[in-house]
Amino acid sequence: MPESRDRILIHRLAVFARHGVLPEEETLGQRFYLSLEARLDLGEAGRSDEIGATVSYADLAGLAHRIATERRFRLIEALAETICAEALAAFPQLDALTVRIDKPSAPVPLVLDGVAVEITRTRHA
Repeated sequence: MPESRDRILIHRLAVFARHGVLPEEETLGQRFYLSLEARLDLGEAGRSDEIGATVSYADLAGLAHRIATERRFRLIEALAETICAEALAAFPQLDALTVRIDKPSAPVPLVLDGVAVEITRTRHA
């Protein structure tokens, strides 16, 4: 089955969490931004105008928010992987999911706007 060209996009969902390898990151916490690109066939939803024919972006965002705020990860790679795995399990309509985690206050002793990790996982891989 070819990957769908249709997408649901969630841009920069802000969360406050305590992810990171340093003890201060666990103690103080910081803001993260989660962006998701869900690939699925939206044709039926477009024709029927029925929520049951798609994945609710509110439900998808809620799942990502819960994972990011209720669990602690040392690596944002692990956070992104967990969001992908749980979303693909929870929403069988998804063909693929790309998750980007932005960490604007990464403890790096350089002047930068932040760091990010982006991964894509597909149902058929």
